[in-house]
Amino acid sequence: MPALHAQPQLESRKVTISVGGKATFSCLPLTITEQLGFFKAEGLSVTIADFESGALALQALTAKSVDVCSAGFERTIHLQSSQQMVQSFVLQGRAPQIAFGIATRDLPAYKSMADLKGKRIGIPAFGSSSAMMASLVLAQGGLKTSDVSFVAVGEADSALSALRSGQIDAMSNTDPLMTMLEQKGEVKIISDARTLKGTAELFGGPMPAACLFAPVEFIRKNPAVCQALANAMVRGLKWLQTAGPGDIIKTVPENYLLGDRGLYIASFNKVRESISLDGILAEDAARTALRVLARFDTAIAATKINLDKTYTNEFARRAKERFKA
Repeated sequence: MPALHAQPQLESRKVTISVGGKATFSCLPLTITEQLGFFKAEGLSVTIADFESGALALQALTAKSVDVCSAGFERTIHLQSSQQMVQSFVLQGRAPQIAFGIATRDLPAYKSMADLKGKRIGIPAFGSSSAMMASLVLAQGGLKTSDVSFVAVGEADSALSALRSGQIDAMSNTDPLMTMLEQKGEVKIISDARTLKGTAELFGGPMPAACLFAPVEFIRKNPAVCQALANAMVRGLKWLQTAGPGDIIKTVPENYLLGDRGLYIASFNKVRESISLDGILAEDAARTALRVLARFDTAIAATKINLDKTYTNEFARRAKERFKA
């Protein structure tokens, strides 16, 4: 008789996850997992609290008003540098899905990074992954962050109006916004971390992106909950591997499509390879994140970060085995 695999007793059925900009593609695995009922299938009742920025989503976690946060992996390093121990336990993206583009209306004759000196660069928020990428792009072009002005423009509609009204001369932001601007000829993309190749060229190696992370204490006290979350997410990641455009359109909320299904699918095709296949975070990717952060953040450069404590693959590995992801 085959052995029956009983699911371990959950420490709690209710889980709250904070996220900054749920409609962005970096959170697509989370949205898919929620919409297809994979959390429910694991016995969980998940509430997703959508904030205007990753920084606000992080604040909710540190204030203990949510249990888990969905944001860029580099946040785990930032928090450890300020003595707050959190750990990533399932990876959503293996590339940041950010593009840096020049506003064609403001800089039609753009030739090189030197043309951006004294200009205004739009970012979703200060301290965001997009801001870090902008700093890196500028540095590789021989500019310091003090050579430009950063302007926090948010995401989607507010970023769009900032670009169109001439408040900014260039922008570092996520999809589907950047693909839309690129398609309409409103931006010229000069650095692209939506692909694995572009990411490796910019960051000097693989760069992990969005993941689910929680305080180490929460993970220690709720291992069955973390396993259930990882199971659901890895199942969602596996579904995404074979999903066609029609499947995606049917599954995501209508308002995510920005009124243009073709554009949404074009964006999805651009970022598809950057979505994690199995939720596992590679060791060399974690090392890339630390190296890049240390370059721009003196607090991190001066702190001895223990990378092993920023992530664990034990939950994703079990989920991968179970779902053959």
